[in-house]
Amino acid sequence: MTQTAIFLTILGMMAVTYAPRLIPALFFANRSMPMWLRRFLAVVPPAVLGALLCQSVLLEGTALHFTLHNFFLWGALVTALLAWRTKGFFGPVAVGMAMVALLRLV
Repeated sequence: MTQTAIFLTILGMMAVTYAPRLIPALFFANRSMPMWLRRFLAVVPPAVLGALLCQSVLLEGTALHFTLHNFFLWGALVTALLAWRTKGFFGPVAVGMAMVALLRLV
């Protein structure tokens, strides 16, 4: 690939990443959203994150992987529990990552 093609690819990726965030922000800038829509939109990011992580945490290949040796499952459980208790994000994720690293070392 030429430098121009790489640059245009990066610009295109920026546009398709930024547009879904910009368009709703512009649309709702001077409007108030109903409460039911706010509550619905508040749960979309955790739902999407859960859907993305579920496959990598629960599956090994095409089979369910519910064993003591599934370190990602242990890390996800600790992370979910800490996030629920503390209502935080970065701290629980760091603890979950540290737990997976520690379990891999041991």
